Amino acid sequence: MTKNKTLFFCQECGNDSPKWQGRCPACGAWNSMVEEAVRPAPRRSGASKGRKGIEPSRPRPITEIPPDEGQRLLTGIDEFDRVLGGGVVEGSAVLLGGEPGIGKSTLMLQVACRLAQRTAPAGVLYVTGEESARQTRMRAERLGAFDKSLFVQCETQVETILETLEKTQPAVAVIDSIQTLSSGDVASAPGSVSQIRDCAAQLVRVAKETGLALFFIGHVTKEGIVAGPRLLEHMVDTVLYFEGERHFSYRILRAVKNRFGSTNEIGIFEMTDKGLETVANPSEIFLSERPAESAGSVVLAAIEGTRPLLVEVQALVSPNGGFAAPRRSAHGMDARRLALILAVLEKRVGLPLSNQDVFVNVAGGLKIEEPALDLAAAAAVAGSALGRPVEKGTVVFGEVGLAGEIRSVGQFAKRLAEARRLGFDSCIYGAPRREKPRREDGISLHPASTLDEALRLLGLGKT
Repeated sequence: MTKNKTLFFCQECGNDSPKWQGRCPACGAWNSMVEEAVRPAPRRSGASKGRKGIEPSRPRPITEIPPDEGQRLLTGIDEFDRVLGGGVVEGSAVLLGGEPGIGKSTLMLQVACRLAQRTAPAGVLYVTGEESARQTRMRAERLGAFDKSLFVQCETQVETILETLEKTQPAVAVIDSIQTLSSGDVASAPGSVSQIRDCAAQLVRVAKETGLALFFIGHVTKEGIVAGPRLLEHMVDTVLYFEGERHFSYRILRAVKNRFGSTNEIGIFEMTDKGLETVANPSEIFLSERPAESAGSVVLAAIEGTRPLLVEVQALVSPNGGFAAPRRSAHGMDARRLALILAVLEKRVGLPLSNQDVFVNVAGGLKIEEPALDLAAAAAVAGSALGRPVEKGTVVFGEVGLAGEIRSVGQFAKRLAEARRLGFDSCIYGAPRREKPRREDGISLHPASTLDEALRLLGLGKT
């Protein structure tokens, strides 16, 4: 007769220990160990069949395995399909995370309705453990996400959900959210490490065996990662994060893991009273409110995934207001990268910033992580410090090195094409190799090998 035992699980990383510890030895989190009962899995005798009579997997030569990944289901939401790599793959498991109130349920309800229309009569099963069926209907009416092939079930017991999946056999299932599910085989509260791991494992197994496309909605911690064990992200095929500022209407869908496509793609949405709408031309929107002839404002030609974006980088330099140390604030870029740029401006260009407060912002709530942002941030800071605006039709991009050099960045043609399309007539970029200024298709190209040279070309040279 099997005997139950208890273990202590870390609620941050999922590490287990036979006794309580104040600090998790794996991730270093304090007071994160919680006691949970563990039941040993029953032993299986002989070879058993999978669900619905599917035979267990047999080894076969790799040359006999079909090379295609199966037919993809298109949602009709271009930005969503782009991030997934061209649509939803049958039998895949997708995890969508994001902060509370960012629009995860809104997005997935719209996706579920579009998929229900395309997969009828099998349709889509939307399982909600946080809202009632009436609340879900009210949200669907507001979004216009109404279709008779979209089925809603209010349930938190994973065994009941599995029975529903076996009876109805939908093409797609959405679980909102994975932290609300619980299994009768695990003696712990919903949302615990053991419950999340066990419930997700059962649902993913069914998806792989039956070809069901499965979507999980997950809560995030204060650090911005999906709550629960890190193992959850390894169990699924795709991990998506829905990002954005609550005070801005724009949202970004970003893939951090994708077994069926690239992780470099992003999707941009706008939150409206009728739900999330795709943004087909984000560059024009991000630059629509840019002030003319404003010191400290520079346009950056950035690349997010394979998409070129023109965004405004703003900077404000002001005297230290009596604080012991000058303040450095970065919104939309890495604060450590800003500190590096300020050090290069002071050491290599001679711009005095040690007694100045510096604030840098990427307008529109975007977060730019690529090194091409360096030159735009440096130019914005220099323009604000000197009180000189950059010409309106100028776009910049380049990486700043510690020696004050400007390094080139990739996908030059895409950046240039986007700037040309929006009417920019001058481009200053990093080119370590000596190049001569030239003009291509109505836009003047000015390569710069050093930060000092780039600032002079922008009219921001120190006098």
